[in-house]
Amino acid sequence: MQLVRYQPEYKSCWDTFVAQSRNATFLFFRDYMDYHADRFHDHSLMFYKKDRLLGLLPGNVEGDVYYSHQGLTYGGFLLSFITTAEQVIEMLDRTTTYLKDQGIKSMIYKSIPWFYHKTPAEEDLYALYLKKARLVSRSLSSTIRCDRALPFAHSRKDGLRKARRAGIACRESKDLSLFWPMLEQNLWARHRLKPVHNLEEISRLHKAFPENIRLFLATEAGEAVAGCLVYETETTAHIQYISSNQRGKAQGALDLLFEHLIFDCFKHKDYLDFGISTDDDGFKLDRGLLFQKEGFGARASVYDIYALHIE
Repeated sequence: MQLVRYQPEYKSCWDTFVAQSRNATFLFFRDYMDYHADRFHDHSLMFYKKDRLLGLLPGNVEGDVYYSHQGLTYGGFLLSFITTAEQVIEMLDRTTTYLKDQGIKSMIYKSIPWFYHKTPAEEDLYALYLKKARLVSRSLSSTIRCDRALPFAHSRKDGLRKARRAGIACRESKDLSLFWPMLEQNLWARHRLKPVHNLEEISRLHKAFPENIRLFLATEAGEAVAGCLVYETETTAHIQYISSNQRGKAQGALDLLFEHLIFDCFKHKDYLDFGISTDDDGFKLDRGLLFQKEGFGARASVYDIYALHIE
């Protein structure tokens, strides 16, 4: 197994592999990964056997720790359809040997949730187990299987009735400025936080990936009162950002918007994922947020992170 550190001149090769991988999403294209290249010291790896590229590992280094990847929600080994379990075990062996030679003491590994896989790709979890990696974070997400969507809870149905009586309409928009101030105000008021992406960054990503990053709005008399930004992958529609103003909350706008997304816009997808409802490595559960998501028929899935001591 030959390990090669990624360099900018390998971009075309990297992106071609990502497009053909069985567990990669558009987040691993270099135009997405590199939008925040100034924040992270990229140290991504490529794995060859007999001149055939079998896997990628998006990663960055901070101090003596290797992360896969701090700038992404998830990001472990990206695999081809022909890569075998024994080859993935060898990739991890080769990685730890290489990182030890680089003076790296530990590895933080973000696994890719199974619902993003085009076909099963959990060989990495077994390889990590063999290395005695520790599960250090398990964040609770809420996910819907679109062809077996559960009925909405009564509380969500009440919201639907309010929204319909108010004449709320749902539509897709390319104007992120209609949504971002609402999102920023709500995040700051509730959590004293800002979105991971500012408007300039998300606009640049939206321009680069218009078929994957999509904005949906709920409007009243033409004015946006709620919205969500969706990251669409081959298997899954992931709700990246959700927000509603006071008018939208009073009128049940998000209830109507999510009905539109689940049963109309993304009914052809395998899954719709609402994202996590936890903080503090999964130990702090936002019960109100979870209650809302479960009211739409979503049930638990997890985003796992592992730590591996490099000896």
